[in-house]
Amino acid sequence: MTIQEKFTDILERKNAAAIRSGRQPEDVTLLAVTKTHGADEINQAIAAGATDIGENRVQELVEKYDKVSPVRWHLIGHLQTNKVKNIIDKVVMIHSVDSMKLAREINKRAEAAGLVMDILIEINSAMEETKSGIAAGDLKELVTEIVSECAAIRVRGLMCIPPLAITPEDARPYFREARELFEEMKTWDLPEERFMPDVLSMGMSGDFEVAIEEGSTIVRVGSSIFGPRNYR
Repeated sequence: MTIQEKFTDILERKNAAAIRSGRQPEDVTLLAVTKTHGADEINQAIAAGATDIGENRVQELVEKYDKVSPVRWHLIGHLQTNKVKNIIDKVVMIHSVDSMKLAREINKRAEAAGLVMDILIEINSAMEETKSGIAAGDLKELVTEIVSECAAIRVRGLMCIPPLAITPEDARPYFREARELFEEMKTWDLPEERFMPDVLSMGMSGDFEVAIEEGSTIVRVGSSIFGPRNYR
């Protein structure tokens, strides 16, 4: 199958899962993840209808940015504070905020660029040492501090990556826990101009349909669209 055909197939599966979960297809965004894949491949996905592209690495995003058709870029990988300046004017959302230090740098750079940056807080669902993200119990404190201190940031919700699962169903409990935390977030009384929890980013190639059934609003799909990563 071509990239266009694979993208169309994933899009149809995404839409069907949204309908199964009682929502409309447009309620769930398909984020095409392009780690290690080149501009030509990305442009093929855009030609097939991709509107949102997710990149894990700042350097790759910067290298590809001017080589692809107009699209909405998301930074989904771990972000070092010293690299925020390189992508602050290129992305529509940062999915991987997990510290006040990072939030302050994003706020500083967003203010300098004259914009408000949408962010998601990354949750480490199983508190795996090899993954970034915060514990669920630390979420409210971090969000409250960001909202009170960072005028150039808008907290839009959560991103989670569950432990590697043997089957998609193995991930369902983690997705459900994230959804419950997301729903709890919506009850917090925080200023609306800085806090608009309407995005739950979870689900990848192997489990995105289960994630949608459990409430995901953005699924991050890479290998099922572009094939295996081309590590160089």
